[in-house]
Amino acid sequence: MKANIGGIDRTVRIVAGLALIAWVLFANGPVWAWIGVVPLATGLINFCPAYGLLGISTCKTKN
Repeated sequence: MKANIGGIDRTVRIVAGLALIAWVLFANGPVWAWIGVVPLATGLINFCPAYGLLGISTCKTKN
């Protein structure tokens, strides 16, 4: 798996994932908020399967 998530994208995914999971755990959020596991996992492993399928990469390219 080649990394396809850049720095800002990675940070946003991790923060959003943690926020959704915290919402469920601490504020009785809706069950669908468990979807926060997906952006958290993709942010932590630095790879998004959907980006791979679509040929998208937010990583900086080396010249």
